[in-house]
Formats: sequence, structure tokens, C-alpha cells
Amino acid sequence: MSDLAVEKGHVRMLALMVTSAAIGGTLQYGYNLAIMNAPTIFIQKFVNETFLERWDVQLQDYQVTLVWTFIVSIFSLGGLAGALIGGPMAIHFGRKKTLLLNNIFLMLGSVLALTSRAAKSFEMIILSRILIGINAGISMNVQPMYFGESAPKHLRGAVSLSSAVFTSFGVVLGQVVGLREILGSEPHWQYLLASNAIPGIVQLLTLPWFPESPRYLLIDKGDKEACIHALRILRGCEVQQSELDEILQEQAEAKGLRASRPWELFTDRSVRWQLLTIIATSSAMQLCGNDSIYFYASYVFQEAGMSSEKIQYITIGTGTCEFTACIMCNLLIERQGRRFLLMGGYILMTGWTVIFTVALSLEHKIQWMPYMSMACIFTYILSFGMGPAGVTGVLPTEIFSQTARPAAYMIAGSMMWLNLFIIGMIFPFLVSELGQFCFVPFGIVCFLSALFVGLVLPETKGKTLTVIANEFHKLNYRNQDRQILTTTQGQYQLGEMCRSTAL
Repeated sequence: MSDLAVEKGHVRMLALMVTSAAIGGTLQYGYNLAIMNAPTIFIQKFVNETFLERWDVQLQDYQVTLVWTFIVSIFSLGGLAGALIGGPMAIHFGRKKTLLLNNIFLMLGSVLALTSRAAKSFEMIILSRILIGINAGISMNVQPMYFGESAPKHLRGAVSLSSAVFTSFGVVLGQVVGLREILGSEPHWQYLLASNAIPGIVQLLTLPWFPESPRYLLIDKGDKEACIHALRILRGCEVQQSELDEILQEQAEAKGLRASRPWELFTDRSVRWQLLTIIATSSAMQLCGNDSIYFYASYVFQEAGMSSEKIQYITIGTGTCEFTACIMCNLLIERQGRRFLLMGGYILMTGWTVIFTVALSLEHKIQWMPYMSMACIFTYILSFGMGPAGVTGVLPTEIFSQTARPAAYMIAGSMMWLNLFIIGMIFPFLVSELGQFCFVPFGIVCFLSALFVGLVLPETKGKTLTVIANEFHKLNYRNQDRQILTTTQGQYQLGEMCRSTAL
């Protein structure tokens, strides 16, 4: 078989596996971010009518906004719970089976959303959002792990980054389905909230045909034959000895070690800066405010001066921007590297927040300035998609060993979801209280994130875990290495003095 045929074979199988896993995985995260914007007015009206019918209470505007933000943001707390249980599930059931079992939460959530209107219960929407958040939290942790462990080294970044591509595709899909002409109208909003069951069904029908993560099979389960069989299916050819040797080497290093618990990573000096890196990057991914734009696109574009009739169509442009940027990032990540894209994305986002603030300040003085504000939102999202959106999810796979990886993803996911909840709760009030300065806090976060990445994160492109660990070793043991060097120099000088005295 020619090298070209081999390459096409394993790329085809990887592409099919990635598509199957991601359709019911990270696509759900983006989809469920986007679909909540279209029915904002209708669900707020439903909440108000429910209070009036049950307790004869007419809610004030700020109370309706508070209930609405809680419905939206509770998705993040569900995601936090999913991130915490995703790691143990991935260890116990394996990566693929965890993704399949994860659809239980999705289906239950969809049924609750579908029947909430007939039951006249907004509490069912809240419970639905929690369950769907758990589904998204598990998939956001386990899917990149599954991809990173299944891809060959030279495609590891691009395959892992496809999680972000499908997230952004989910955003676009949710925005399109949420148009008033489709499911975003007053009679159909309950069907819109339950439509996320369809991608889950597709995954249940297709993912069982693909193998488990080869690294999980060999390192965690000790099944070499199953590992070779999985590699053979994924590569479409006989297993390369060099790739098998690399997995065997990692197995030898992990031999006799159990999977780390999240709290153990905080006391392990050998992963101190790796841990700080994923905490900082995962937090910045939400604190930069990008995903909140999808939650509350109506608020953002109203502040930017757009008419309400145009907003639903403009929001599709935001998702399309990120989707396009993630595809470009997928093409560039193995050429430009992770560090360059991550730092560059945050630097560009910092610049756009400055321009956006100026544009908002001048929108009542210059006629075309609202369009400049809208352009800044698009470029902000574009910059996010070019770096932070994709690269952040790749990092835990590349800088942590097999035994520490599930715990690292639990911590990264927890930080991401916790910060998304915080931003989701305060974002509408931030926009209304700060006005034209609403994006200044996000600009500060982006600047500090770019600075951190530039100072701390080594490039991981095309490197083995051992090489990456050695680079972090210089940071983790910097002071200790200096002490050893100083002690060695002192011993050498003492020896020289003794020899001089003897002479």
C-alpha cells in the first residue's frame, strides 16, 4: 500500500470518528449557548404569566431579567457538575462509552424542555438546563481527551482542535434554527429548546462503530491487543512501530501509578506550572466575555445601536465568524504552534476592546459608528476563534501525563464552567451599568492572559510528552535547581581552596 493511500485511510477514519463524537459532544455546547438567545422575550413572558397565574404576582422588569439570567446561567452550573464527574467516568467507563452514556442527561433534559410549556412550569426549563449543562460539561472534558489520545502525533493538534470547530458550528446551527422563520417564534420555542436531542440520537447511532482510545486501552486497561486493533482501525493500515513504542513508553512511566485525583495535582510540585497554565487559560476563555455574547446577543447589539428587527440576523454573523476562525486555526495550529495562536488571539482581542469602547462612546455623535461597534464584535469573536477557542482545549492533553490528564480536565472544566456562570449572571447588568465601558473588564482579562501565555507557556507543537515535561521542569524546579547549582559551585570552590592550601 502506498504512503498516500495509508495517509488517506487514517485521515478518513479519524474524520469520521471525530464527526460522530463531536456531533453529540462539543457541538451541543455551542448549540445550547446559541438557542437561548432567540426565545428570550417569549420565555420571559412565560415566566411572568406563570407567576401571575400561580401567585397573582406581576413581576417587575428587573425581576424578570433576574429569573431569565438564572435560567440561562444555570446551564453553567450543570456544566460544572459535568466537568467534575467527567473525569471519573472517563477512567471507569473509557472515553467512548462515557460519551455514549452522556446522552442520558441530554435526552432527559430535552423531554423536560419539550413538556415545560404544557405543564406551565418554568422550573422544568431550569432543570432541563441543568441536565443539558451536565451533558455539555462531560463532553467538553472527555471529547478532547478522546481525540488527543486517538490521533497520531503530527495530527494531534488539528484533531483536538476540531472540538472547537464543532462548538462554533453548533453556535451557527443554533442561531439558524432559532430564527423566527424556523423555531424561534412564540408558538415553537419549546421545540427549539428540545431540538438538541437530534444530534444526540445521531451520535448514539454512529459512535459505537468506532474504537476506544488506544492509549486508554493500553495504559489504563493494559490490553495491548485491543490497543493495536484500535490503532489499525483508526490508521487504516498496519500499526507503525514508532507510534506503538511511544505509547508503550508512556505505559512504562505510568506503571504502578493510579489516576491522580484533582486535589493531588495542587500539591504535586512537578505539575505546578502546568496546573497554573490550564487554570489561567480555562478561566480566561470565559472571563474574556466571548461566550456571553451568544447568551445575551440582544443586549450587546442593542447597546451597539442595532435595531431589534436586524439583531436575529446579525447574531448569525457572530457564530459564522467564530466557525470560520476555528477552521482557519485548525489549518494553522500545526504550522504556527499553540503558543503563537493563543497569545496572538488575546492580543488582538485586547486591541478590539479598546476600539469598541471608543466606538460606543461616539455612536451618538457619528452616524456610522454603530456599524463600527458591530464590526468590533465580529473581529473580537474572530480573534477568539483564531486562538483561545481551540488551543485552550488542546493544552491539558499535551502537558499532562495519562494518569494526571482526567484530573487536569476536571480542574480546567470546573474553572471554565464556574467562570461562565459568573459572567452569565453579571453580563446583562454589566452592559446596563457600565454602558460604553462594558467591555473594558474583558480587555484587561485579555491583556493579562496574553502576558501570562507569553511568559509561561512553552511551545508544544510536535513534541512528545517527555520533552514538554522537561521544559516545564525548568519552571517547576527553578529555585531548587539554582540552589543545587549554588551548592555545587560552593563545593567546587571549597575543593579548590583545600588544594591550594595543600600546595
